Amino acid sequence: MIVNVIKSYRDIVAICDKELLGKKFEEGKFQLEIKENFYKGKEANEKEIIKIIKDMSMEDATFNIVGKKSIAIALKVGLITKEGIKELQGVPFALVLL
Repeated sequence: MIVNVIKSYRDIVAICDKELLGKKFEEGKFQLEIKENFYKGKEANEKEIIKIIKDMSMEDATFNIVGKKSIAIALKVGLITKEGIKELQGVPFALVLL
């Protein structure tokens, strides 16, 4: 997985499954583009992603999460619920504003 923490007035944490980076998915009028300039950061394992999610949850961050593995971790730590997951062309994603 890849994680990118974008520092701004409200930090943004972009997490995606590595194989989705640079891909675009479309369904009807909806589109999901995993742009490298937004999502590309450092590769991280599950343990590292969990730590980042927990740390950034305390910082009033926004989260953009894309991909089955990334979504599974966010569910595991309670950042999202199943109801908060959307899907486009079989690719799950979630947006979280704390």
